[in-house]
Amino acid sequence: MSDAPSSSVEFRREGGSTNDPPEGCRSRSGSSSSSGSLVGEAEEDYCENSPWVFIPEPMFTKIFLYLEPRDMLNAGQTCKRWNKLSRDDYIWRKYFQREFNVDTNIGLKPGAESWRSEFKRLTDNVPMVMTDVLTNHSHQVLHVSFSHNGKMFATCSKDGFVIVWNSAYPSTIRDSYDMRKLSWKYTQFSQFNQSDTLLLVSGVHFGSPHSTSGEIAVFTVQNGFRLRCRVTNRPYDIFGTWFSDQHLLSGDLHWLAHLVSSSILWLNKANQEVDSEHTPIRNQLYKFYNRNASSIRAIMVANCPWLGDEKKDEEGAEGPSTSDAAGQKPTTEDEEDDRRIGNPLSHYQMNQDQAMDNMYRAGRVFIPDIDLDFPYVPLENNDYASPIHYLDEYRREYEDSYYESSDDCLDDDDDQEDDDMSETEDLDNLCPKYLIFSTGSKTYTPHQIGFKRISSVNFPRRVDPGPSLKERIALRDRQRELENETPPMEANWANYEAVADRFDKVDKLIDLHGHIIGMGLSPDHRYLYVNSRPWPKNYVIRNPLEPPPIAQEIDIHVIDLMTLKKVGTMLRAHKAYTPNTECFFIFLDVCDNYVASGAEDMHAYLWDRYYGVCLTKYQHDDVVNSVAFNPRDNEMLVTTSDDYEIKIWRSLSQAKKLGIQPVGKAIEFRKLKSRTTTCH
Repeated sequence: MSDAPSSSVEFRREGGSTNDPPEGCRSRSGSSSSSGSLVGEAEEDYCENSPWVFIPEPMFTKIFLYLEPRDMLNAGQTCKRWNKLSRDDYIWRKYFQREFNVDTNIGLKPGAESWRSEFKRLTDNVPMVMTDVLTNHSHQVLHVSFSHNGKMFATCSKDGFVIVWNSAYPSTIRDSYDMRKLSWKYTQFSQFNQSDTLLLVSGVHFGSPHSTSGEIAVFTVQNGFRLRCRVTNRPYDIFGTWFSDQHLLSGDLHWLAHLVSSSILWLNKANQEVDSEHTPIRNQLYKFYNRNASSIRAIMVANCPWLGDEKKDEEGAEGPSTSDAAGQKPTTEDEEDDRRIGNPLSHYQMNQDQAMDNMYRAGRVFIPDIDLDFPYVPLENNDYASPIHYLDEYRREYEDSYYESSDDCLDDDDDQEDDDMSETEDLDNLCPKYLIFSTGSKTYTPHQIGFKRISSVNFPRRVDPGPSLKERIALRDRQRELENETPPMEANWANYEAVADRFDKVDKLIDLHGHIIGMGLSPDHRYLYVNSRPWPKNYVIRNPLEPPPIAQEIDIHVIDLMTLKKVGTMLRAHKAYTPNTECFFIFLDVCDNYVASGAEDMHAYLWDRYYGVCLTKYQHDDVVNSVAFNPRDNEMLVTTSDDYEIKIWRSLSQAKKLGIQPVGKAIEFRKLKSRTTTCH
């Protein structure tokens, strides 16, 4: 074992060192060596008559369960027998369930080596230590996003700046741009493309207080931070997203009648075409019908390779049903099935864990010792955040099977050499996708999640110039003659059935019966996590312009994109206080092992994805708007807040490895139970 501070706990990996006393005993002098026959005889007599020799292992186990983990590890250094008992996985399972408040019905995470290794992971490998506080923004920091290679992250703020940071410790500014030069009021969202060569930045234009006008700007990240193109985006809370490495999605809103509008989603090239006026730079992708003053918001794209399996799609029962946004009865989520705490890992991560598990069994991976030096701060019961509850049926199905994830569509290779890929090649052989967005049908506030399957797209190579001027004049005159003979009928936009053929249909709607304030995808794009502030149960909306009151607590819902069904719920998870008319986005993020979210109670929260328990909360002095994990290092988390600060949190293990002096520490949730009840 490597050298460790005197206060740390050492493990003997093979049941103690070679000069340990005989198993089950220890000399009075505390030494395992004898300097003479008299001392040796005394030791032998002590070993044979020691009452510890005759205590059965179940009794030892019960005694150890009365100890704290540190005390048991210290006791394990006494002799070989105690060392072996201190590694018993039954004991570590009890410790794990007690310390982290894990439901006793949940088994060991698939791919994990042991309960002891899981105890170490939740002790040493959770982002817990505050290593950086960045104060370069002069206003509220609204959003943070990481590059796919984990080397950069970008922040957006109400000061109008977008700043790109180097993620290596200590974090430094790489590039920045003042978007107020382009008549922006502030920046609100950013996203790196898959090759990390371009950065999409979304923001709000200057205008009237109720203006919904926004814009998307694309910057080059490599070889200088240069503005590459600008795209209109309305309403601004569509945000925009990358569709592929060289194409992005934006939106537009057109009012058709009172409370009725259409949302148009555009597929845009990520560069401004200047070679020819006949080369198109954008193409209409979808046109959706909106009723009751609602609109499409917060669009995102998920890569779903399982959609390419036509046989699975034809089974029908589990797949999405095709219906329109106005006429479909949304899926209700007040299911009464038996639920069990716990959240399945991404399938890709499970496969990785299984491979690691095989390596552990082959003896090729070294597990470092558990280090319990860093103290934790237990919280009172009323401070404990809710766990994730999962459908029992889903957990059984999940743990018994593995599925090939979307990683075939998510190439994170650092040595990528396709940066100069043409726009045409970029859209060829697309992985099947879901377009995901929030919308509404009962009121203007978003309370539904919409899904639209994308199998392929057609982007024109050349703009059709259309008829000549002379031909257009002749066509206009003919149309006027026809109108005089038979006046055209005005479309009844309020009647969706009468105009349904003019719009694209939504494949699936899931109604969450609450105000949706944030969404995030798991790394493999299999699960969608949604922040929602629930409405009162059975509330009847009589006026679409007067949405229901919303709860202060934020629920987190988990949707499986393979079945388009809700598979998990975390009720009353964290806090928000703004009313429904002023409700804003609280971004959340998901990595392989954890889920994190901001909140309005001046904290961010983190849960373990599999066990579902809340592990920690991160302090700020105002609303925490956004969180983001480093995709290449789950032990690094960034939080942004209305207190103008960006805080970077790393695990205790990483902090020690990098030799970082912590600036502060988050609050751990270790809800200790009564030792007496634990030992029964």
